[in-house]
Amino acid sequence: MLPSAIMEIIQKRLGDRFADYLIPPPVFLAMQGEFIEFDLDSGMVAAAVDNTIGPLSMLVAPPNVTRRLEMKYSRPVTSDLEYITVQGSLVGRKASQLNFSAEVRDPQGTLLARARATHWIVEDPLQPGD
Repeated sequence: MLPSAIMEIIQKRLGDRFADYLIPPPVFLAMQGEFIEFDLDSGMVAAAVDNTIGPLSMLVAPPNVTRRLEMKYSRPVTSDLEYITVQGSLVGRKASQLNFSAEVRDPQGTLLARARATHWIVEDPLQPGD
């Protein structure tokens, strides 16, 4: 589950529309927000990145969706790792496009992968366009 402070920020941003969204996303709950035992293939690492950037995107912008996610792997993510850490950052916004970066690291801080993501802000059909 997302920390209550983050949930409060998202709820304030969405106001009455909060109930219209599944927050956190069902896959975040299905993954239990942390890895206890895993054999991660590249798709699972990408999912961890997307599930880090997704909640971050809700904190910095109106509702939006992942348009593109690019991964560059430096080292394998193996099952002997106790956990991985994903750190995401907003690197820019232009009109309805958001750009994010992320790094995936092992417990010792070794870089395993880098990511770039582009999100598009979803226009509210009830609000006039920009």
